[in-house]
Amino acid sequence: MAYEYPTVHRSEHTDVLHGRVVADPYRWLEDPDSPETEAFVAAQNECTQKVFAQVPHRSEFLARNTELFNYAKFSSPSKHGNRYFFYKNDGLQNQAVLYMQDSLTSEPTVLLDPNTLAEDGTAALSGRSFSMAETDSGMLYFAYGVSKGGSDWQTVKVLAIHPNGTIEHLADTLEWVKFSRFAWTRDDAGFFYSRYPAPKTFEGAADDKSHGTETDLNENQEIWYHRLNTPQSEDRQVFAYPEKPKYYLSAEVTDDGALLLVTISDGCKNANMLYVAPVAPFVAGGDLSFTKLVDNMDFSYDCLLNNGNELLFLTNRDAPRNRVIRVVDYTAAEPVWEEVLPEPEGAVVLESALPIRDDLLVCTFMKDASSLVRLYTQTGSVVRDIALPSVGSAGVSCKRTSAELFVYFTSFLYPGTIYREDLTDPATSAPSVFRESTVPGFSPEDFEAKQVWYKSKDGTPIPMFVVAKKNLPRNGANPVYLYGYGGFNVSLTPYFSAARIVFMQHFNGILALPTLRGGGEYGEEWHQAGTFGNKQNVFDDFHGAAEFMIAEGYTSPAKIAIHGGSNGGLLVAAAANQRPDLFGCAVGAVGVMDMLRFHKFTVGHGWTTDYGNPDEPEAFEYLIKYSPVHNVPSFETHGDRLRNGHGGYPATLLTTGDHDDRVVPLHSLKLIAELQHQLGHHPAQKNPLLIRVETKAGHGAGKPTKKILEEAADIYAYMGWALGATFTN
Repeated sequence: MAYEYPTVHRSEHTDVLHGRVVADPYRWLEDPDSPETEAFVAAQNECTQKVFAQVPHRSEFLARNTELFNYAKFSSPSKHGNRYFFYKNDGLQNQAVLYMQDSLTSEPTVLLDPNTLAEDGTAALSGRSFSMAETDSGMLYFAYGVSKGGSDWQTVKVLAIHPNGTIEHLADTLEWVKFSRFAWTRDDAGFFYSRYPAPKTFEGAADDKSHGTETDLNENQEIWYHRLNTPQSEDRQVFAYPEKPKYYLSAEVTDDGALLLVTISDGCKNANMLYVAPVAPFVAGGDLSFTKLVDNMDFSYDCLLNNGNELLFLTNRDAPRNRVIRVVDYTAAEPVWEEVLPEPEGAVVLESALPIRDDLLVCTFMKDASSLVRLYTQTGSVVRDIALPSVGSAGVSCKRTSAELFVYFTSFLYPGTIYREDLTDPATSAPSVFRESTVPGFSPEDFEAKQVWYKSKDGTPIPMFVVAKKNLPRNGANPVYLYGYGGFNVSLTPYFSAARIVFMQHFNGILALPTLRGGGEYGEEWHQAGTFGNKQNVFDDFHGAAEFMIAEGYTSPAKIAIHGGSNGGLLVAAAANQRPDLFGCAVGAVGVMDMLRFHKFTVGHGWTTDYGNPDEPEAFEYLIKYSPVHNVPSFETHGDRLRNGHGGYPATLLTTGDHDDRVVPLHSLKLIAELQHQLGHHPAQKNPLLIRVETKAGHGAGKPTKKILEEAADIYAYMGWALGATFTN
């Protein structure tokens, strides 16, 4: 089939980078507001919709996925003041609703329903924090951020919850807040938060210009203090770091309200500096006096608790798989550091440690990309394990001032179970099911999830989860959904997905989820093995996963679809460029596609800690070798892999959103233009090369259910069509 792609202007623009001339014919697509870019997006969406009209089974997939997605989803409860709070989505609500209740058995009432903030469900809660509720008034405050259209920008508002349960919406409104905690002072008079200067794009811009569509570089984040019932113009700046304008700044107040901790981070580097100041002088009207506890960017320090001037941290300091340490007195001229919990042995990673019951720590470990939970004393002695039902992912919710523990568990075949345990006497207590989600029409016993191992190109053993119907024959013809990420110390662990269940149940497909280097599944060394000049390891690991599935008789190249988002979108595009013979379909979501200019837009500068800085000659040399927009193959240069018997370059679908101010859309726009230019008109290219640009959508967080379901129907139906799969009932 021949596809009619839009005619796209290709300019003569070039840059000289480190002595090399580099063409950038689609530089004009970097302006999101230009009529030319808007026309390009409209034409591409029209082209894509024409192809989608030929794709069968979209309506069947949407109906079945909607049916499976329509189950009640809960968060673990948390207690603030005298009440419990939790999130619930009845099934198909666009956004989860925040409820409150006087006890775990009392009737819940709505505290805040984000679905009322925008008719189309595109307003979502982002940052959120309850006050300490320790004043005599009995008042509890809730600061929350609202993000619109998928943007990372949030408008911060405040609710007051009176002792009798009355809810009051305060007039407080904060703008230009992004990547921020809200850290309340103990007197509940206000909170610390992080904010940026307003982007220059908005100077003199029309009133209808939407936050999140701009590409301005975000720099000079600062920490401010907002006092309740005052305008933002009266907020007080309390911390800045102008010598490093790209650094991120975050504020946290210890549980006892005594100390303010300021964390200074360099992009996504797994390390931070740490400054500490007593809060009492500030609350009394004075200034903050900071002690530079950690003044280098060598390791990460995540504060767990304090006992006066003693502080406990989860850290990777001299421990790539993390440990717990304490500083005896942070004010000492030469602080004394002591180990509380050692680094785990073997390939186990200490993921988190949370204080509970004032004398215990609940620690979550990861072993081969699955969770283990163990209880310790705060001096480091093992108490016992917290039992989990199977291999999967666990999230812990607890408070230092309570013995109540909640564990949220999910896996490929578990949609979500919350366990509760009262640890007043850990010797006799045990977890019990508090809430359990059930999915209509889904029987987990019909499926099997297992973990296999294969070797990557350099011989490194790589684990991979494989999930499918039980007894699915290895006939070399099964559709495979291969998903990956491989970067930024992010771990891919088992979780439930209705869309993936539909793919396995009705396309007779297989889910394959490899543990790629660059992630955090085996600690900092595993992460570093997929960064900077080692990034090719990630692509090789991904190729190895496909080769394993083929060698073991599960599938064949024409039957493999690859999918990933953000850094995973980069993974998909680079893998398709390098091995078009290995995949039948490639879906790259909100991907980083221009590796020579990613650092010039919004928060892209923060990724140089994983990718390297293209302004530096050494990094430029390895980045240009895999940058997707600069390495699109052609039949003239890569004919051996493009003449592969299944249509040339994989059937491609790039997805992005017009409000993605994390990975701005220009990345995907440039790549689809280059793909269509190099391959789209060659007679041997039988597979389509498409892009789907969503409106009022961003990087993914807060996306309304309606858009999630529609996007999934487009993607999975497209993959099924590209792989020649039939939707069966």
